Amino acid sequence: MRIIGGTARGLHLSPVGAGDAQAHLRPTSDRVREAIFNLLINGGYGNPLNGARILDVFAGTGALGLEALSRGATEAVFIENGAAATALLKRNIALMRAENVSEILRRDASKPGLNPGAAFDVIFLDPPYGKAMGEAALMALSTWLAPEALVIWEENVPPKAPPGFEQLDKRRYGDTLVTILKAPA
Repeated sequence: MRIIGGTARGLHLSPVGAGDAQAHLRPTSDRVREAIFNLLINGGYGNPLNGARILDVFAGTGALGLEALSRGATEAVFIENGAAATALLKRNIALMRAENVSEILRRDASKPGLNPGAAFDVIFLDPPYGKAMGEAALMALSTWLAPEALVIWEENVPPKAPPGFEQLDKRRYGDTLVTILKAPA
């Protein structure tokens, strides 16, 4: 697993192998991550990463948020509740030397509490598949988002977006369905 593009292109992140079932780690493959970022940058969204504040939910390895930092985001906040994933996430942030522009919030994404900072421009949502955890998290985090923020949601089935969110795109990559939503204005 590596950073695909931007200033940290080629940086190898801490290995997870095929994932850690006990820790519910299912890292986004390099191929899917590359497709997501190509879509964001070249898909008519005006490169939403430049200067953006990023929220990476169910962060796991942090590869999505770290890729966004490499490609021009100014800050990334990672929400992760698992001990193994949090340790891996800390290592990856250190490997990228992104400690000054990253924050880890160790909490349940469906009960995140109050946003500790400014609203987020882009949210990556990569919940465990088939458990409706993404729906619960997005509802709970909707007040954390800037108006018209982009939501990039990975699931294996079409997600049920909260009212007011507009679906902009949907693409399938193997067993992963990537859905791009726009938050209400």
